[in-house]
Amino acid sequence: MITSRNDRYFKGGFSGLMIAAALFFGASAFSTALANGTTKSKPEEIAKLIPHETEEQYNARMSWWIHDRFGMFIHFGLYAAPARHEWVKKTENLDNKTYDRYFTDYNPDLFDAKEWAKTAKRAGMKYCVLTAKHHEGFCMFDSKFTDYKITKTPFGRDLVKEYVEAFRAEGIKVGFYYSLIDWHHPDFTLDSLHPQWGKVDRETFDKGRDMARYRRYMLDQVTELLTNYGRIDIIWFDFSYPGENGKGRDDWDSAAIYTLARKLQPHIIIDNRLDLNDVPGGTDFITPEQYNPSTWPKLDGRKYAWETCQTFSGSWGYSRDEMNWKSAKQTLYSLIAAVAHGGNLIMNVGPTARGEFDARAKARLDDYAKWMHANSRAIYGCTEAPEKYRAPEGTLLTWNPETKRLYIHFLFYPAGQLGINFGKDIRYAQFLHDASEVKVALAGQGGSFCDNESGFDAHLFFPAVHPPVEIPVIECMMK
Repeated sequence: MITSRNDRYFKGGFSGLMIAAALFFGASAFSTALANGTTKSKPEEIAKLIPHETEEQYNARMSWWIHDRFGMFIHFGLYAAPARHEWVKKTENLDNKTYDRYFTDYNPDLFDAKEWAKTAKRAGMKYCVLTAKHHEGFCMFDSKFTDYKITKTPFGRDLVKEYVEAFRAEGIKVGFYYSLIDWHHPDFTLDSLHPQWGKVDRETFDKGRDMARYRRYMLDQVTELLTNYGRIDIIWFDFSYPGENGKGRDDWDSAAIYTLARKLQPHIIIDNRLDLNDVPGGTDFITPEQYNPSTWPKLDGRKYAWETCQTFSGSWGYSRDEMNWKSAKQTLYSLIAAVAHGGNLIMNVGPTARGEFDARAKARLDDYAKWMHANSRAIYGCTEAPEKYRAPEGTLLTWNPETKRLYIHFLFYPAGQLGINFGKDIRYAQFLHDASEVKVALAGQGGSFCDNESGFDAHLFFPAVHPPVEIPVIECMMK
């Protein structure tokens, strides 16, 4: 039995003196000490200092997130103005002076946090993660450690504050995305992902830059985000890319960032992009991006909490001319397939530079709202079905272990009947959208012709006409 999630050591970290500083002097002094570069100590020392958490404590902390299953990502920043993908500064090799033209006139004047929150709630989303700072370095909150922030633009308000208040008022859990990368900061050194990589001499570019000062900057800003806005439920740190021309956990001092976040908000849930996946307790969930795993992902050989992060199109930020938008069925599939394999979906919206969700995003969110209105029971509190229940061809199964109900999601609607291998376990079956009965005929009964080779023990009989639902669901009450 696993009794602790911290029974291996961090590689890199901080000394006992730093932990004492945190507890005695508070988070600000702690951040300063950590960022000063005095944090290198032996792994075994680190293991003794990082708070231990039992499997039961971890499960309790994660319980709401695992139950709720469905969240909204919001990627919003200066990149909404060029409207050519959130990595436009990198893809077009823009320097700070060129990119600053978006800062000068940035004014999302139609932004309405309450409308964002109501839209997310209608779509059935139970939590939300907003980009407080993306790779461009621009801050959507009123940080006292930089002038490169939204309160210094014509907009002039703390957007993060309004977001937190509005979503919290709708009963939606709130979270922040904070980029480890910062292409604007004067101490962030050149690497292979930087917009100026290959355009400038590395030694010349890095002269006078100090990653220790940048680490202090990050810790100070994380402290702001996790102390100035009340209870924060999730934080996404993005992302590590270790290697000769990249940056990994030693460059960020990931152990310090992680520990600071957990110190300031012990209940918080943290993603796996700090490059601590090999450290027990170093991540709360795995984050496959832009795809649905076909099986439950594993960490250290065991099934682990996971969340797929996806977009309605190919871009995270607002991209005006992008045409490859997913259909209603594709977006619904992303949610159902995630839950069917034991995971969550966080679906992204990239608001326009005026601060609104664009018409295409609204249409897809409306599709979620319509489907979730009747079918949310097949998502909330659900997970992968027991192995003994085999999904019929063209379907996905979700399972609620508390209510003992099995949900059959029809990706392709069959003609009139469907063979199943779990008919003997069904007490009653109905369509979920209208609670109309679906007849179950066991082998040799009611026209159900099953043989040993088919593997079916029953058939479900239902209308030949497709119900008025994009992906119909049959709810099976199991014995």
